[in-house]
Amino acid sequence: MAENNRVIDPSGSAVKAARGGLDFQQLSVKKNDKGYAWLFLGPSLLLLIVFIFYPMLKTLYLSLFLTNGNGQNTVFVGLQNYMTLLTSATYFASLFATLIYVLAVSLLTIILGLLLASTASKNVRGSSFFRTIFSSTMGVSISVSAIFWLFIFNPSIGVFTQLAAFLHLPILNWSTDPNLAMLSVIISTVWMNLGFAFLILFSAFQSLPQSLYEETAIEGASPSYRFFHVTLPLISPTLFFVSIITLIESFKSFGLIDLMTAGGPNNATNLLVYHIYQNAFLNGNYSQASAESVILTIVIAVLTFIQFKYLEKKVSY
Repeated sequence: MAENNRVIDPSGSAVKAARGGLDFQQLSVKKNDKGYAWLFLGPSLLLLIVFIFYPMLKTLYLSLFLTNGNGQNTVFVGLQNYMTLLTSATYFASLFATLIYVLAVSLLTIILGLLLASTASKNVRGSSFFRTIFSSTMGVSISVSAIFWLFIFNPSIGVFTQLAAFLHLPILNWSTDPNLAMLSVIISTVWMNLGFAFLILFSAFQSLPQSLYEETAIEGASPSYRFFHVTLPLISPTLFFVSIITLIESFKSFGLIDLMTAGGPNNATNLLVYHIYQNAFLNGNYSQASAESVILTIVIAVLTFIQFKYLEKKVSY
């Protein structure tokens, strides 16, 4: 009897031992899960450290020194590189040109993307063909795009020149006139970015409930009222995402500037990223280029924070 009682007693030592074994087994499984987590996350963390975090810290470190032509530190100057930039008229001209460029590219890309996505979402004849055309710029490389637009803006044989001559209008030097060079770069950049903005916004239009539009149509709402009071609030999360991505990508523009205008004429298109490239790889001034990179990072972070702070309040989730 005693032995049977010990066997079936829930508080017996055998049951406690079994419970202890179960706890130990669970603990070992948790340890194995951590090992698997580090195993899968390790390569990604290593890539982030090598290609993201280390260059960021190295750039911040170099911005506090004077460097030689090989990028080696020579003299510690603290914030002197930043003070030199903030008192430079050339740098402020580049900053002002960049802000104009970013504002124009962001607004035009979002507005045109909205119009094209709204048009392509209508089930009319030939809409699938236009959807393909509108998103095709995503597959065009920067070099091909630059060659394409250089041919269009060419003052001798360009498409715009031929059209102006046919209409007896004055011929404009798009890429060589300081007043028009920025406009030519903005047009080509918007054309490059429009495919991505259209595709993302078009997917948002496709997910809208048609029943809501039918109800508003029955109530007599005009198309403009439905667009501003129904469509925009429903796609506002996607619109907010596109605005963030477009802003950041506009600040990072380099390829079209380098291939089309090389920062000219008269530094009219010398944006911040191209100015950093000139200082670092053409002039060998790595310390000042590093300081410019840090300032550019701060500018992008501040503007992105402002977008999250004020625009996100208008987003309807």
